[in-house]
Amino acid sequence: MILVREVFQLKFGKAKEAKAAWKEAAAILRKNNFPPSRALTDVVGPYYTFILETAHKDLSSFEEANKNELGMKEFGEWYQNKFAPLVESGKREIFTILD
Repeated sequence: MILVREVFQLKFGKAKEAKAAWKEAAAILRKNNFPPSRALTDVVGPYYTFILETAHKDLSSFEEANKNELGMKEFGEWYQNKFAPLVESGKREIFTILD
């Protein structure tokens, strides 16, 4: 199993908007039967950090889910219009989950 963390540095003061936007995205993903994900925000460290976590069987499962998500018109519109304008930068981290 792998854990994928999409780590976003939000623009100053945009955390509340990002949380609201994520609720919309989570509903879109649930409606389209995507695996559960989890959103996290900073308590300490760089301000306005927003993290999305998902678990996948392996890298190819992640790549397939990512392709399906990005290919979904409703999600793409949400990302471009609601979330991307709130983001300053980002990175992806992928970890192996140890049993």
